[in-house]
Amino acid sequence: MNETSSRDTVLILGAVWVEPHSSAAGTRMIQLIHYFLSEGYKVVFGCAATKGDRPLNLESMGVQETQVEINDDSFNLLVKDLMPDIVVFDRFMTEEQFGWRVREVTPEALLILDTEDLHSLRRVRHECVKKGLSFSPELLLTSDVAKREIAAILRCDLSLMISSYEMKLLKEVFRVDSSLLLHLPFMFDSLTESHVASWLPYEERHHIIFIGNGLHAPNVDAILELRKNLWGGIRKLLPRVELHIYGAYMTQQIRQLHKPSEGFFIKGVASNAMDVVSQARLVLAPLRFGAGIKGKLTEAMICGTPSVTTSIGVEGMYDGKAWSGAVTKSNENFISQTVELYQNRERWGEAQKNGTEIINSFYNIEKLIPRLREKITTLRRSLNTHRQANFLGGMLQHQSLYASKYMGLWITEKNRRHE
Repeated sequence: MNETSSRDTVLILGAVWVEPHSSAAGTRMIQLIHYFLSEGYKVVFGCAATKGDRPLNLESMGVQETQVEINDDSFNLLVKDLMPDIVVFDRFMTEEQFGWRVREVTPEALLILDTEDLHSLRRVRHECVKKGLSFSPELLLTSDVAKREIAAILRCDLSLMISSYEMKLLKEVFRVDSSLLLHLPFMFDSLTESHVASWLPYEERHHIIFIGNGLHAPNVDAILELRKNLWGGIRKLLPRVELHIYGAYMTQQIRQLHKPSEGFFIKGVASNAMDVVSQARLVLAPLRFGAGIKGKLTEAMICGTPSVTTSIGVEGMYDGKAWSGAVTKSNENFISQTVELYQNRERWGEAQKNGTEIINSFYNIEKLIPRLREKITTLRRSLNTHRQANFLGGMLQHQSLYASKYMGLWITEKNRRHE
């Protein structure tokens, strides 16, 4: 039963404006917005960033958009005017920037951190790849970014975790209490028989694709891996097959890899990503580092397109069922599995069925929405008790409030003097 009154307000503070066709983070945010709207909340989305080339028109969905300023008292006035019942911070940096102001103006608001992924995990792994080191979870304990990120998690009433692996890391490595966390992966409608029947069959699908935002470091690294270490071996065995690279914000570094004579095409933004994925026979994702769960791989399963990826690619994405394609451990294995899946119709079909089962069990919106609703309802009913049990969070709020507050006030005053 929906207990939300029409006056209940959610203020979402985004690190960037929502672009669902450019990144998995955008897809995630749209799903959360849809949830709050369906529950009867008034939704306000605030962001300090400049809008990119492809922002979604949130106002057309019934969401109020507002540009906010960092280190500016106008934000306090906005919060005082809205008096939100729930505040959602999109990424830990947003909580650092605005959290202390929110707590000062509306201390009774439920504070939710949507991590998207653990930035510290992605960053530490990236450093390991650059230095040729093996990653171990213990390395996170020395990361300054991890300290900031965990502090933000502890200061909030609830953190939404998209990856089951990251849930495990937070509990076992950082000892974060489970009451502060909720595992909430992407939320999708079930793939029905009619949906599956609409997919193009194996014989009518051609070529291979990679899809991903060109500003995201793991994607850039994966494209370079494809060009330098993988595509030559695949092309040698599949001489008529092409690799099409799609994604927003392709840099010059990526665009110069375009080599049609070698079947390597940099396509840029797809006018309709789902159509592109649905027409391909395979999706490749040779990810060497990263965090969270991969939108390109859930998208592939929804389109009935098997994928070849790595252990980083599938991390936290499913619960042990057979993968929708192949999970590889070396470049040679990646090449051989790609060729095998592309040519073997029977194995390709089994991989497609595996993807359907993963989406319908692990990402089932009908199971996940009640989980989210119950957690928010429980926290709103017993927020004071919940906060009293989170002593470390209270301590960090006390310390960081004054540190962030006086730094913010100093910058605010400095900005005034230069006006």
